[in-house]
Amino acid sequence: MELVHRYYHDLYFESAAMILALITVGKYLETRSKGKTSEAITKLLDLAPKTAFVERDGKEVEVPVEEVRTGDILAVRPGASIPVDGFIIEGSTSIDEAAITGESIPVHKQVNDTVIAATMNKTGFIRFKATRVGEDTTFSQIIRLVEEASSSKAPIAKIADKISGIFVPAVIAIAILTAAAWMISGATFEFALSCAISVLVISCPCALGLATPVAIMMGTGKGAENGILLKSGEALETAHNIQCVVMDKTGTITQGKPVVTNVETNMALDKFLAVAAGLEMGSEHPLAEAIMEFTGKQQAQPAKVEDFRSIPGKGVEGRIGGRMYYAGNQRLMEEKQIPLGYYEKRLDKLADEGKTPMLFAEEKEILGIISVADVVKPTSHAAVKELKAMGIEVVMLTGDNRRTAEAIRRQLDIDKVIAEVLPQDKEREIAALQQEGKTVAMIGDGINDAPALARADVGLAIGAGTDVAIESADVVLMKNDLLDVVTAIRLSKAVIRNIKQNLFWAFFYNTLGIPVAVGVFYTAFGLKLNPMIGAAAMSLSSVFVVTNALRLRRFKASAAAETAQDVTVLPEAEITVREDGQADIDRAQDTRPADDNHQKDGTLTQENQSASNKNHKEDNIMLTMKIEGMACGHCKAAVEKALNAIDGVKADMDKEVLRKAVEDAGYEVVGIE
Repeated sequence: MELVHRYYHDLYFESAAMILALITVGKYLETRSKGKTSEAITKLLDLAPKTAFVERDGKEVEVPVEEVRTGDILAVRPGASIPVDGFIIEGSTSIDEAAITGESIPVHKQVNDTVIAATMNKTGFIRFKATRVGEDTTFSQIIRLVEEASSSKAPIAKIADKISGIFVPAVIAIAILTAAAWMISGATFEFALSCAISVLVISCPCALGLATPVAIMMGTGKGAENGILLKSGEALETAHNIQCVVMDKTGTITQGKPVVTNVETNMALDKFLAVAAGLEMGSEHPLAEAIMEFTGKQQAQPAKVEDFRSIPGKGVEGRIGGRMYYAGNQRLMEEKQIPLGYYEKRLDKLADEGKTPMLFAEEKEILGIISVADVVKPTSHAAVKELKAMGIEVVMLTGDNRRTAEAIRRQLDIDKVIAEVLPQDKEREIAALQQEGKTVAMIGDGINDAPALARADVGLAIGAGTDVAIESADVVLMKNDLLDVVTAIRLSKAVIRNIKQNLFWAFFYNTLGIPVAVGVFYTAFGLKLNPMIGAAAMSLSSVFVVTNALRLRRFKASAAAETAQDVTVLPEAEITVREDGQADIDRAQDTRPADDNHQKDGTLTQENQSASNKNHKEDNIMLTMKIEGMACGHCKAAVEKALNAIDGVKADMDKEVLRKAVEDAGYEVVGIE
């Protein structure tokens, strides 16, 4: 009976079934958890429309999206998804691009603007021409990139593989030695075999194999949700070690498009803008395009120009009303022997600010200046500030002249600027930084940036950049926003931290369980690991690792990046009419929430000539007032009207008079100097 009683407790028929049951349950939970890590891809796939309305033989026909061909004309109604990539040929609308770019605010689209597959048409009816279909659409490329990145292995995963390659043979050896040791010590074969099985079960390296892949899948998925496409697990891992971020200027730090920033004139503004529009209408120079766009917004009617002539490298000239007028740089004015007077000092100041001034003159007198610049993106300053707060060196690499580059550097407080670099030399500059022992990230958008992107440890391409740049990069920023660089680095750090936690817990279970399974504590405490309990612990370790990886679902972009998604940029030029003393609002870099009607504060500048110095136009005095609740056009007009209504406005007048005029108009002055 004693023998029967002993075997009654040492039989493991139920254990064999329970081991299989527990492992199966663990695998089921693991599979469900892993499925949740690919939710970003699933959500994207759900957004893809299955059919499209295409014009065929003059009729609108609904066809499967797979049958759409490049060059087809498609119609999309409000509330429908865009089926393929293309550009609008008729209509205007607002399109929700959140699924592709992460941008929460619908983007206004009109004729010639591009549309992206799987985005949502919100308001208007549009017709567009297909340019990319099937696997070539931006949507399909995003899915492919996310899938490839999710399945790729980061270097840290290879370390886990090497450990597993050593760990598994070691565990098998420990199991054999355990059985042999117990049998030599006089234990029964059944006891020795039970201990050996417990060692094998508790040491199953499933959790070790899951530690890295699930975290990478979650990281690439969260990146896609935030408009950050990571092409590989290696890029995701390397990003957390970045020590130096190198940025291209044009199109990366700046808007990439010249706009008018300053207008200063001696004559009536409408007449001056008419002259400027008339002269620049015949020019194809990018600066002329910026001026024409500005004068169009100001509703200026171009003056009729005769005998128009372009002067290469200097400007243009033409005859208006029988008199010669000129538009160009300082060399043109010197050639025409037109004295610069007050404007000579202004040219240097504007150049130091990174602006390109264009002089406008009639036969013997300067009429004014229109300055043009490639303005900094509204989020660039916040991005540089956050990168520096993370201890990362920020370098600007540009082919632009040093004076302009220095102006941008001072404006954004960038650590270092490398200017006047030829396209083929950018890659060499990246290599030089790497030779200093730094892990370097390069951000660019042009073809000339492609070699540097490929050379960098991590290349980040702006989403609106060229295909060559995007192909050369490791990370694509779909939103065209530098704050996404900060988000990408933070995401990388979060993923690597998660992987290290997973590896710790995978080894923790094994390290804790193996000695108990071997029977180290059996002689002293009678503690022996039942194989069934070992199976439960092994399954629990796998579930624990996957669940820990799922915590990455709570990752969010930085507060600055989230705020930036809700900001609309309204660049306006600083306009100064030097002769009539009219008030003007300086909002050269105005930003406000897109769904708000007013800015929290405004800045008003009043520039006039003092009465005693009326004949010396260089003796201008600038008064600056900070006003609460002013930003929209109505507010601007109301404040200007109140100030211009003051009898004989002079720069040396009592500031309290100005304050009272503004407050009587219903606005609060919070500062004046």
